[in-house]
Formats: sequence, C-alpha cells, structure tokens
Amino acid sequence: MPETPPLPQNLDLTPRRIVAELDRYIVGQAAAKRAVAIALRNRRRRLMVDAAMRDEISPKNIIMIGPTGVGKTEIARRLAKMTRSPFIKVEASKYTEVGYVGRDVESMIRELMDLAVNMVQAEEKEAMSQKAGEAAEERLLDLLLPGGRTASGSPAGGPDMALEERPRVDTTREKFRVMLHNGELDNREVEVETRESGGGQPMARIFTNMGLEDMEKNLNEAMSSLFPKKTQRRKMKIKEAWEVLVSEEAARLVDMDKVAAEARTRVEQHGMVFIDELDKVAGRENRSGPDVSREGVQRDLLPLVEGSTVPTKYGPVKTDHILFIAAGAFHVAKPSDLIPELQGRFPIRVELSPLNKEDFVRILTEPENALTIQYRLLLETEQVELEFTPEAIEQLAELACQVNEKNENIGARRLATIMEKLLDEVSFEAPDISPTKIQVTPDYVKEKLGDLVENTDLTRYIL
Repeated sequence: MPETPPLPQNLDLTPRRIVAELDRYIVGQAAAKRAVAIALRNRRRRLMVDAAMRDEISPKNIIMIGPTGVGKTEIARRLAKMTRSPFIKVEASKYTEVGYVGRDVESMIRELMDLAVNMVQAEEKEAMSQKAGEAAEERLLDLLLPGGRTASGSPAGGPDMALEERPRVDTTREKFRVMLHNGELDNREVEVETRESGGGQPMARIFTNMGLEDMEKNLNEAMSSLFPKKTQRRKMKIKEAWEVLVSEEAARLVDMDKVAAEARTRVEQHGMVFIDELDKVAGRENRSGPDVSREGVQRDLLPLVEGSTVPTKYGPVKTDHILFIAAGAFHVAKPSDLIPELQGRFPIRVELSPLNKEDFVRILTEPENALTIQYRLLLETEQVELEFTPEAIEQLAELACQVNEKNENIGARRLATIMEKLLDEVSFEAPDISPTKIQVTPDYVKEKLGDLVENTDLTRYIL
C-alpha cells in the first residue's frame, strides 16, 4: 500500500478551530469561513482514508461571491498561512487563451511549484543550520590561522609536520574558537572568498516558451558546466563573514533533488490556488472584440481544475488534488455565465456580505492586525503615543461608509486610505515632536477629514 503523504504542521485543525483562527483577523463572513474550514478539513480526511479510495476523492473547490474589500483574498491567504501550505494568488483577467499573446493558465502551477521549492529549501537550510554553523566556524578559523588546517580539517603539513608542532597548532586553534564564541573577534577583518551575486549562474542563459521548462533547465545546466563559477575575495568583519559562510554552507548541504521531491508532494497534496476576478472571464459566446479569449481561458482552466499533469522545471506536477478557490464580484456576470463544465468543478459557492458601519468599527478594533494597532505601534518607534477614542473610531467608520457610497465601494480598503490621510501630518512630524501623546477624538477627525468628505470632488480624488 502506498504511504500516506505527510501532513504539514498545524493541518490537524477542526473546522471550529479554523473558523476561530480566521476570526482573529477577519470580521464577519461566517458562511465563507465555514465553507473553507470544511474544505480544509476534508483534505486531511482524504489523506487518512485507504489508498485505494484516496485518489478518487477530489477536492471541493469554492467560489466566493462578493464585492471588493470584504475579505475574500484575506480568508484564502490566512488559510494557507495557517497550514503552511503552498499558496498562490492569481488574477484570471491576466491570462489569455492558448494561441493569444499573454500568459497561459498552466503558468500558475509552475509559479506555485517555484514557491513550494523556495519554502522547502528555506526549511532545509534551517534544519542544516547547526551543521552549517560548524562548517562555517572551521572556515573562519582557517582564515584566522592560515596554514593551521587543510580543507579536510586535518593539521596542515600532514605526516611531514613535526609531531611536537601539532599540539601547539591545535591549542592555538581552540583558543581562537573560544574567542570566536565569546564575540571577541567580531570586529576583526578577514578576507573571504565568496560567489558573485547570481549564485554562479552562467553569463549566458537560455529561455524557452511556456511549457518547455524541462528543456530550459537542461540547457541552462549544460551552459553552467561550460562556464566556471565566478568567485570574488572580499574583506569583511568576522560577524558579517559568519553570516555569509553559514549561508553558503547551508546551501551546499541542502539536497535540491530531495527539496524538489518534497515540494512536488506538498503542491500536489496541499497546494492552494486562489483565482481572483473569475467574473472577468465569465462571458460566453462572444467571439469578437477585446474579450474574444474569455471563454478560451475558462476552457484552458478546466483541465487544471479537473486534474491534469503540468510540466515544470522540477518535474511534472499533478493538479488532481490542488484546492482551487475562485472569487469575483459578479456584478454583471453571474456564476451561471461560466461554461457548465467549469461550474461543475466549483461545487461550493458562498456569498460574502457588503460591509457596514458596525463592520468597519470592528475591523478598526478587533483583529490582531487592526489598522489602529498598526499605526500605534509604528508611531511608538518615534516615541509618539497614539490613542483613539471609541467615538473617533465610530466617526471614522461612518466616514468610510459615506465615501464608499459616494464613490466606488472598495470595502475595508477605504479604511486604509482614510487612516493614512488622517495621520499624514503626525507621521511626517513625529521625529520632530516626540516624545508626545496624541489623542484622536471626533474633533480631530473632523478637523483632518471633514472638508474632504463633504467636498465630492476632493473625495473622489483624495479619499
């Protein structure tokens, strides 16, 4: 029986715990949170069933319907971060039908694979940090004591070195090791041989069309063997040299074939693709004009969502169990305007509610990354204490609603614009007026934003 693919850390979360975690950062939208929590839990359940049935269980892809700025993207992003899964956000409108100038839909899987490789590589380097540190330490000692050791770590001079000299060399080396550990040599300069930026890439590279990454990889590897890897000698302090050498040693210790295999498993079993603006390609039966390839994009997207194999420079990647979460405002087009085959591959549909004043008040106060908290912490670095009264927050929420009603409704993103304009003067003058305390009251809000909100023309351009 095939082995069960490993579960990423923190994946063993119940739907209730997943929703509670999302509640820490996203206000409201209970139906959407519930849907993604169930979809995530079902992925774990699939990996626990018998291998004979595991491949038969397909992911339940989701379409989120709602205006901009209500939390669609943030829900997907937080979900991926929570599970440490490979995650990529793409915009459907950026892709074109095969045969037209533009990006083909398979490139999203290649980008997802690149991201997963970087993620696993970083983890492997972290796991190798101790060994890399030991190797970097020996290289530093070699630089501090030229001739003390050979590249293999044995005493210089080999068998020809006088026996009475070896203890002296080793004793001096150990003294320097202690000084190195104690930081006594941090400001001492050494000359380090490092690779030039670019990681030893060849002077000439070969680029191929989309879908030919394997050929590109092989050709570039062949080119790399023809050009020697360039190195340069740089003088730097021990503290800086330590970081450079640890990074080099960690990269040398990482097995990239193992990294690619693990990354491929993660993408195939736990990968998530968030497709925004799906409504922009929802038109059908339109064979002329600038939107000629919209239905073609849907048809090209269909094999990925149904399950196919995409060639990447790290090997073929199967998309059968990648979770696709699509989103769109669907103001003009409707999900029913998608081609029937694609509709069937997104069985779960949830509608996200527009945000009102009460939601804005909660967004400004409840999440752990609330804007009021962010600005308070930023200004604290300049010794400026910022305090928002409850009445001021109510007024900011009211103003955000008014501006959204007068102009395009961009949801919670309007709060960022209003907050930036509100605190523009304080942010600029903070270094000159510190230490001080500033209390944001309704009068302060009216003074900074009142005229802008009342003047429709200014509101349109500034807020």
